[in-house]
Amino acid sequence: MAPLLLTLLLLLCLASPPLAVAAAAAACGTNTSLVGYEADLWMSQHQLRGRVEVLDGCSFRVAALDLLAGSASARWWRAEGPDLDSLARGAPAAGDPLNRTFLSESLVFRLLPGVSWPLVPVLAAFDPLTSSLFGFVRLSNDSSADSEAPTMFDSCAQLSPRLRVRWTLHGTSDSIDIGLEAAVGSEYYIAFGWAAPGAPEPSMIGADVAVTGFTEDGLPFADDYYVTKYSECTVRADGAVEGVCPDTIYEQGNDTAAGAVNNTRLVYGHRRDGVSFVRFSRPLVSPDKKYDVPVNATANMTVIWAIGLLRPPDSLQPYYLPLGHGAPAGTAFGFATLNVSASGGCVGPLDAEDKEDQDRITAERNTPLVVTAGPSLHYPNPPNPDKVLYINKKEAPLLKVERGVPVTFSVEAGHDAPLYITSDAVGGNATSRNATEVVFAGGARAEGVPAAPAELVWLPDRNTPDVVYYQSLYDPKMGWKIQVVDGGLSDMYNNSVLLDDQQVTFFWTLSGDSINIAARGERKSGYLAVGFGSAMVNSYAYVGWIDGNGTGHVASYFIYGEDGAGVHETSENLTHTRCRSENGAIVFELTRPLSPSCSGRVECRNIVDPTTPLRVIWAMGSQWSSGQLTVSNMHSITSNRPVRVLLLAGTAEAEEELRPVLAVHGFMMFVAWGLLVPGGIMAARYLKHLKSGDLWFQAHTYLQSSAMAVMFLGLLFAIAELRGFSFKSTHAKIGTAAFVLACLQPINAYLRPHLLAENGEILPMKNRVIWEYLHIITGRSAVVVGAIALFTGLQHLGDRYGSKNIKGLTCGLILWVVGVTLVVVYLEFMAARRRRGGGADDLSGKWVLGNTDEDDSVDLLQSTKMESDSIEPMEVQLEPLKG
Repeated sequence: MAPLLLTLLLLLCLASPPLAVAAAAAACGTNTSLVGYEADLWMSQHQLRGRVEVLDGCSFRVAALDLLAGSASARWWRAEGPDLDSLARGAPAAGDPLNRTFLSESLVFRLLPGVSWPLVPVLAAFDPLTSSLFGFVRLSNDSSADSEAPTMFDSCAQLSPRLRVRWTLHGTSDSIDIGLEAAVGSEYYIAFGWAAPGAPEPSMIGADVAVTGFTEDGLPFADDYYVTKYSECTVRADGAVEGVCPDTIYEQGNDTAAGAVNNTRLVYGHRRDGVSFVRFSRPLVSPDKKYDVPVNATANMTVIWAIGLLRPPDSLQPYYLPLGHGAPAGTAFGFATLNVSASGGCVGPLDAEDKEDQDRITAERNTPLVVTAGPSLHYPNPPNPDKVLYINKKEAPLLKVERGVPVTFSVEAGHDAPLYITSDAVGGNATSRNATEVVFAGGARAEGVPAAPAELVWLPDRNTPDVVYYQSLYDPKMGWKIQVVDGGLSDMYNNSVLLDDQQVTFFWTLSGDSINIAARGERKSGYLAVGFGSAMVNSYAYVGWIDGNGTGHVASYFIYGEDGAGVHETSENLTHTRCRSENGAIVFELTRPLSPSCSGRVECRNIVDPTTPLRVIWAMGSQWSSGQLTVSNMHSITSNRPVRVLLLAGTAEAEEELRPVLAVHGFMMFVAWGLLVPGGIMAARYLKHLKSGDLWFQAHTYLQSSAMAVMFLGLLFAIAELRGFSFKSTHAKIGTAAFVLACLQPINAYLRPHLLAENGEILPMKNRVIWEYLHIITGRSAVVVGAIALFTGLQHLGDRYGSKNIKGLTCGLILWVVGVTLVVVYLEFMAARRRRGGGADDLSGKWVLGNTDEDDSVDLLQSTKMESDSIEPMEVQLEPLKG
């Protein structure tokens, strides 16, 4: 029984998809009054053309579909209307993306589940990401809604790679509608017409043409012209007219005739995606027999065409003048044979190279951009509100800025239109409609009026995306694009220095916990490498190169050997990497954290500390590649020595070998503080027990005086070699303090108070006690500070010159200090033994100076009781000093 149930369940599962499909098809059926309805798509953008036909309750066909590719989010969209608010409230109608170019294709699309035609009054090709309407069709049984879209025609012919002519023949009215579309700039004219019949060869002389284009205000025009000469229209002194002239000019003296000869009627015109389109109508056989060529609807006739620059009207010539094209035949003018009764088609949409053809403004340093508001006439991204932003009196222009160059806006658009710079193409984010939006500048306070404008200063940097938007904070789609391009590296980075041999320029900007870096080679090369370290081995390197496809790359490496196998690619967190070639010289950029947030890998130790000098080296070579490196990747030119870059100060200095004079300075300071000063102190401390008079005093005096002389000479050597004295380094500060303390000792010794007056009277002890303390404390402090100065001096030499012997010298100095300390401990031990022995002549531990003139050798710091009848100088028990 159980196997039978499992078999039935399996059969049901296998049969359920076909059943579901059949049920869905039955649900669609034909139960809609719109089945069979057809209408042309109205073009808004992306050169959309096609005819929509409702097939059944859940599918439709689009015949002869032309469309330039949209983004991945573009879809067939259902909405109540084609306006901005209705589209914003709409939803997808079909799941198929419109993210490719459609080339006159006939396709069937199915509505999404739950969507039926009564819910789709308007079917639009729409991109919700940028709120861009490509085109739409109204779905209604109302006959008024089924009007012909002005961009749709029955036939089409390709006259040149960037020019097409479309037409629809109206037999009942003996007229023809002609549409000219060309991928040219807005300042160009498009001319099309019929050559004079019966000519032995195609010629423009005697041709009847329509000249179309756009005025300076962006409005389309179409006028009837007649060609009598290969020249601009000219009125001679005798009143005769010749050249390429409007028909009305030939009859300018006859008002009645002048009105009858212009038989070209403008129907529609627009510019979209860099393509000019103008539709006009004319009779097949015009009542004007003098300047118009009759068109035979069934015969092959010669047509002429031309595109070129257009001179606008002025006070002397109040009509548009087509200028000479001056280009080879087939590119800017040409002839073709056309039968308007024949049907034909053009495959796919006309694709212009430059689709951003609206007004453009380039921001300049120290020149404010005036932001106002005005009516929407030619907004580049329909649909749009009635009021949009103007910059320098141009409607929603494409704004071009440079990284590193401040942009100043003078906002006068009103209190209801504050300006802000955003990553969102729609804007109007006062209610946080787009949670992922990045705001680069501006906000609620960036609003003003002409009487009280608000100033907004924005500095795009190297991390700013290539395309951002200026928008109003409260209303969507009032602004348009900002194209962010690389400026000069000196503008994009706060600091720059030339590295060794002036072959490479190093740029940087500190930004929070990261650093932005750029390097530019000053000669042609296949790659450019910049390393952090004193030498190639054991350094971290960043390499920029251009591959065979012209693509730039930036990668990081750790170098632990001198061949290709010793270069190890790392996984540093590099962002905003770019590499390009400028006339063969490599320029690369990157952003990296100051301290990598990782551990265990070799690159995790690559920490950049802005407070310490960064040693930078460089190399260039012929080629580089990712993966395993070979001999061909080796450099052909390198820096000779590192350069110490002071990141915070914005300066650099060359890494140098240890200067001999500075080595002498260090040696002399070691002799003074490591030999003479300790020797003088130990002479005063441990030689007083010797029965040799004032030998200890003379040794103490001579050693300390010699130390002072050596210190002074050593200081002069350092100042002379460095050409000045600076307190910037720690060593200089500590060394100066030690020298000052040392200089106080001879001054202190000279001012020592005596115990006896000249008449033998005993003087007060207070001054002598103060002097004893001052002399001892100052001397001991000088020794400690001097020892610290020796160590900081070695550290400073290591930081400045990168000497490989610094660690050994530091270890040697430490051993010397330990040795001196052990000697002092031994002498203290021996002195303590002598004191315990009670030797009457034991004078150890007496730190006072003495001479042969008076017996001032008594140590006031000893606690022996003074005898009243002694003829020797008395010792006094120290009492705490008061106030």
